[in-house]
Amino acid sequence: MSEITVVIPNYNGMKYLAECMTSLCREQQNAPGYEVLIIDNASVDGSVEYLQKEWCGEGVRLISLPENTGFCHAVNLGIREAKTPYVILLNNDTKAEAGFVRGLYDAIRENEKIFSVSAKMLMWDRPELIDDAGDRYCVLGWAYSRGKGRPAADYDKSVPVFSACGGAAIYRRSVFEEIGYFDEEHFAYLEDLDIGYRARIYGYENRYEPKAAVLHYGSASTGSRYNPRKTLLASANSIYVIGKNMPLLQCILNLPFFLLGFGIKFLFFCKKRMGKLYLKGLAAGLKRSVGTTGRQHKVPFRWHHLGNYVKIQWQLYCNVFRILMKS
Repeated sequence: MSEITVVIPNYNGMKYLAECMTSLCREQQNAPGYEVLIIDNASVDGSVEYLQKEWCGEGVRLISLPENTGFCHAVNLGIREAKTPYVILLNNDTKAEAGFVRGLYDAIRENEKIFSVSAKMLMWDRPELIDDAGDRYCVLGWAYSRGKGRPAADYDKSVPVFSACGGAAIYRRSVFEEIGYFDEEHFAYLEDLDIGYRARIYGYENRYEPKAAVLHYGSASTGSRYNPRKTLLASANSIYVIGKNMPLLQCILNLPFFLLGFGIKFLFFCKKRMGKLYLKGLAAGLKRSVGTTGRQHKVPFRWHHLGNYVKIQWQLYCNVFRILMKS
């Protein structure tokens, strides 16, 4: 009986699928029972035909959507379709190393309060360097990848993280029923931060596990690390994450830090000639947060969660110092 469903959202990822599927379906050692579910977001590059011909069958299933509904809708569909206790989300532009499935499975079963476990993501062209070792979030309103561009050998210890990177992580499926699923208003970007943040409010933990490793190409769907579409979506979502997860008093407390953080980011994007686009995204995120959508998706404040909010605030401060210390 399967213990895990590996959900792979795909959008025009034809050139990555062969290595991704081979590494996942044929190169996992001593893995628990698992099945693979691919959610295709209306690809037009031959992905669907390739998957149907080469991979669909026992243990591998494909759901082909008629239009691109975004990352969040695709993974939510996969999670709801899964009948297993655990779900692994895996980007199509990855190559899983041997032991990937087993490493994540063993890590999440260590404690029932663990909601998610992030894998060790390595740069595709320089696998000696980290692409992501779990995600952090700080009081400046910045979400960032832990260890980005640093030696992978320095990240061989399992540690708590603010949230798991949804590009290669395992989740406890039952918790989604308690805290809700990925917020589809994000469409893409920072949705993994949001769900990890929400889990922390409810008292769950997110961790990083180096025994589970993948090579990651990065920004495969959008074409580059910084591009207009990504800038617009990510900046809007950076405001939306704050609006929906922080109580008003916490927002006021952190406002000076947010102004500083977003101001620095604005100057950064000005240098890339996308300053106006960045501001447009911030405005869209603010409008969404204070509008009907924001009110509907707002995480309700509960007094019994107060201790969790205090712990989160402390992490927001600590992660600024980690940026400065480059740790």
